[in-house]
Amino acid sequence: MTTHLQQYERLAEPFGAVVETIDDWEAASPCEGWSARDVLAHVVDTQRDFLGAHVDVGAAPELGDDSGAGWRSHDARVRELLGDPAVAATEFEGHFGPATVGDTLVRFYGFDLLVHRWDLARSAGRDERFNGNELGIIEAAVEGFGDALYGDGICKRPVPVPEGADRQARTLALLGRAASPVA
Repeated sequence: MTTHLQQYERLAEPFGAVVETIDDWEAASPCEGWSARDVLAHVVDTQRDFLGAHVDVGAAPELGDDSGAGWRSHDARVRELLGDPAVAATEFEGHFGPATVGDTLVRFYGFDLLVHRWDLARSAGRDERFNGNELGIIEAAVEGFGDALYGDGICKRPVPVPEGADRQARTLALLGRAASPVA
């Protein structure tokens, strides 16, 4: 059986690989009004806020000049926490009903790791491709979130896609992102 830690690692490792390629943390991202650093801060802060409601997450990492180091510090702490089966199994009453810390971190916050990985790559002028499994995770999340996905500050409404667009472009369009070719 795959553990929550292993599931998280499958999502966090590609995210971290993109983080390590970012040279300009002030570059604009596809998230309106957000720089690459803002996107990373959102990922770190939301995970910390969620986990901090259940366990001690320690001091917040610095996301300054070396934001990559801040990500690595945060990621190491999340892995440490998920490596404890008792933490992953911690139950709470979630937005969609009874949940566990491990399931929520992987399913809800894992969605963020995928989508914002693409956003970070785009902020650096690079394309980022999802594999079929990753696209399936995003598509299932979109369906599960329903209209809540389009609430204030979450995702923009779907955008049109050109005829013949591939699965990734169609999926990103559901999130209000235009997957136009990188120049």
